[in-house]
Amino acid sequence: MPRLRDFGVTPGFLPTGLLNAITDVPGVRVGHVTLIEGEGALKPGEGPIRTGVTAILPHGGNLFREKVSAGVQTINGFGKAAGFEQIRERGVIETPILLTNTLNVGRVADAVTTYMLRENPDIGIHTGTVNPVVGECNDGFLSDIQGRHVQPSHVWQAIETASGGAVAEGCVGAGTGTGCYQFKGGIGTASRVAFDGAFTVGALVQSNFGRRSELRVLGAPIGAHFLDSYMPEPGPGSIMMVLATDAPLDSRQLRRLAMRATFGLARTGTSCSDGSGDFVIAFSTANRWSHEPGHVTEPITRFAESGNAIDAMFAAAAEAIEEAILNSLVAATTLTGRDGNTLHAIPHDRLAELLAYHHVT
Repeated sequence: MPRLRDFGVTPGFLPTGLLNAITDVPGVRVGHVTLIEGEGALKPGEGPIRTGVTAILPHGGNLFREKVSAGVQTINGFGKAAGFEQIRERGVIETPILLTNTLNVGRVADAVTTYMLRENPDIGIHTGTVNPVVGECNDGFLSDIQGRHVQPSHVWQAIETASGGAVAEGCVGAGTGTGCYQFKGGIGTASRVAFDGAFTVGALVQSNFGRRSELRVLGAPIGAHFLDSYMPEPGPGSIMMVLATDAPLDSRQLRRLAMRATFGLARTGTSCSDGSGDFVIAFSTANRWSHEPGHVTEPITRFAESGNAIDAMFAAAAEAIEEAILNSLVAATTLTGRDGNTLHAIPHDRLAELLAYHHVT
């Protein structure tokens, strides 16, 4: 599976984690279920199917019992993300984060709820309710989106098989049917370390956005060289971005971190479109919040918000998001879906030539 750095370029200035992935943040796990079935003409409700689901787990324990600090940011709100209001209000995440397609959000949220009820049978009876967190992009150009083919079993499988280590990218999970700058896109990930390795910021994206003419790779106007080739019908869409860190940021600081994803996104060329759903979820694994605290106060480690310190985290977030997006682009393979619609992979040989032509290093 190729990645951007395989083209001999070094994005940004900060060092990466060992895997250059969101799973470089200790404890974070990722799971995918990919659904590819059928071909030919669209039969609404039946196929062809080019979709999936991706689960991001902040830690391997019971998230309802041990919540994590979180913040969210909406860049452009033409989307169907679920669970954001409670995160804004309470500042924590208490379920796995799930990514899928637009019309499957309701079913995936229901499946997450069922999963959490199974793990915590007192929910809604002896304790409060639960807030499933689900993001989405529209994969209807390639897939029978009306069919809502992601079933509860797929959601549970993505959660239960989530693991640390290398993360599959491109046409997998929630990125199976999505595009990036009118090429094939999908799932991408990257990471950055700050303060001599003291803290890590990891990013994972589900890319499905951008006009070809906008695409820039590390500043080079790569998309302008492909305006007459490999061009499908769909234009701008959406993107889901997830940021994880082991730095002890509180929910307000995490919202500020999430806002910096905008800069990484913009570096790839887009200004976001009127019809795009561009959302960021950020969480910290440093402090866990007990569902039933035993005391009125709790000691925590707090991130000192001096300018230099928080600025380093902001830079790490922007760089990780930029590289994750570009990894989603170069890792993807050409995929044909319903009605013969095709999203082409960006040609690697030509990309290498253009990076050299524009003196990108």
